[in-house]
Amino acid sequence: MPTEILMPALSPTMEEGTLAKWLVKEGDTVSSGDLLAEIETDKATMEFEAVDEGTIGKILIPEGSEGVKVNTAIAVLLEDGESADDIAATPAKAPEAAPAAAGNEAAAPAAPEASAPAPAAPVKADGGRIFASPLARRIAAQKGLDLAQIAGSGPHGRIVKADVEGATATAPAPTSAAAAAAPAAAPVAPTGPSADMVARMYEGREYEEIQLDGMRKTIAARLSEAKQTIPHFYLRRDIKLDALLKFRSQLNKQLEGRGIKLSVNDFIIKAVANALQQVPACNAVWAGDRVLQLKPSDVAVAVAIEGGLFTPVLQDADMKSLSALSTEMKDLAARARERKLAPHEYQGGTFAISNLGMFGIDNFDAIVNPPHAGILAVGTGVKKPVVGDDGELTVATVMSVTMSVDHRVIDGALGAELLKAIVENLENPMVMLA
Repeated sequence: MPTEILMPALSPTMEEGTLAKWLVKEGDTVSSGDLLAEIETDKATMEFEAVDEGTIGKILIPEGSEGVKVNTAIAVLLEDGESADDIAATPAKAPEAAPAAAGNEAAAPAAPEASAPAPAAPVKADGGRIFASPLARRIAAQKGLDLAQIAGSGPHGRIVKADVEGATATAPAPTSAAAAAAPAAAPVAPTGPSADMVARMYEGREYEEIQLDGMRKTIAARLSEAKQTIPHFYLRRDIKLDALLKFRSQLNKQLEGRGIKLSVNDFIIKAVANALQQVPACNAVWAGDRVLQLKPSDVAVAVAIEGGLFTPVLQDADMKSLSALSTEMKDLAARARERKLAPHEYQGGTFAISNLGMFGIDNFDAIVNPPHAGILAVGTGVKKPVVGDDGELTVATVMSVTMSVDHRVIDGALGAELLKAIVENLENPMVMLA
């Protein structure tokens, strides 16, 4: 039986994407692992691989299509011995065809099973897809079977008709009932004036309407939720950079032959990573009904790109040298600007850094990016009069930082301890190499 190729969920948070480009055409033979298409998520453009082998019988969604929902059928794969004549009405076409079918007498006698679309592809408890044929999904839905409990005998563990025909449901399908009730149980809170209301305010004024892309929508939704649901508090410190700037200059002269030039941001990443090891209770994330305390220091760094930002994560940053961190950060930032990062490269981490010092910003407050426990907002270094250790007035290069903290994970005194460790690391940079 022809197999649907579904729009994949290329990250845990992906709900829809843009089918940017087909890498195959109808009639092409593909094997497991072959590249089928390029998919644009809210963050990156990624290549989508075939899971099964067969022939591309029909492409249902043309390239360039935006807002394609996850688990929507985008093409049909034919197995050996099948032809395009075996392709029945597909679920992707069903919603559009439904109104016409009501007035089409030729379609009226069709059997309900033939016209009814297969249920959406199910997922495991961990969010992974369960691969099952459309017919197997339809039979499982009719019998109230949980596909997660069925072992597939098809290629690559795919669940086929024979696997579900002999199976029996152990209990009614409570999941479906719960899913049906979910929308009523989770009303959407008002978010402000509607688009029409705002537009009416500016009637008669010249403006350009800019449609939101997937990244902008995601940033708006997640940061609005973060600011509304995370109990933020803020800790501020000034950091004297003179020792760091001198040490950095010496290291850069020694690393010049290797083509490495350390930035102040590289030292900040290292300082935060080491501080998370010095205050391990802060190396944690909020997980709904519990806190997960991580062992390694995985530090996220905000990278501005056109239309939004990425937060690539430097894993095990406490274990890496300054030169290794610098090289990795440059690579991640370059690929972030090209939207070529894989999800595992910008998801995770426990703590983030947002540095606007290069733009001349003295200080600012950043929004915690869930599930992180905190984010360090870094301003520019400026010459200021300070009182030295000897009590004399002198001039120093001072950088202002603000640490935004999720109070559910980190209390005030604990947050102060973490920021103190960050400051000491930056004001005594040689200690970070010990």
